[in-house]
Amino acid sequence: PIEQRDRAARLYRRAQRHAFNTFELQTPGFAKALASDKPTDWPKLRADQIGLAYWAAAAWGGLIALSKDDPNTVADLPLAIRLARLAWQTAPEHGAGALASLMGSFEVARPGGSRPQALVYFDQAIMQGAGKNAGAFVAKAEGLALPAGDRAGFEALLKQALLAYEAQPNMQNGVMRERALWLLETADDLF
Repeated sequence: PIEQRDRAARLYRRAQRHAFNTFELQTPGFAKALASDKPTDWPKLRADQIGLAYWAAAAWGGLIALSKDDPNTVADLPLAIRLARLAWQTAPEHGAGALASLMGSFEVARPGGSRPQALVYFDQAIMQGAGKNAGAFVAKAEGLALPAGDRAGFEALLKQALLAYEAQPNMQNGVMRERALWLLETADDLF
């Protein structure tokens, strides 16, 4: 429903805004540096900023995904990817595969993205999470198997996400479990 999409977009926008306010407090001029055309101007993330960068980039990506009809928001995709890459360059293992999974999702979303590189990211996310990161399986299913029309692979990955939740029933995996169940239920409509 449209109301839920709009609410989710508002929450993503608010999360991204809060993250950038924090970056600006920690590193004045952060947003301007991130938006620079010169890589030498891009901010250098400290180890203690990686989590914030991950969540900011993830929220930004979620906002962009829900705002396909808003060209100004969609135009920020390269900046969201840049922020995720800066985090990746500093701590590629962050979040037991969460950052690698985000990198894979951005790789398939960006114009000219590389499916083989996305596969590397997703497989790294699954390895880093020791099979207990449901989000990595869901992201790989949606990012690679679904666009390829690989229903068997899609369903197998989603079933692995359900097993990941059973192995580690935390909130993040719980959210991904619900998404996996919904995707399995709607697979006939997707393929």
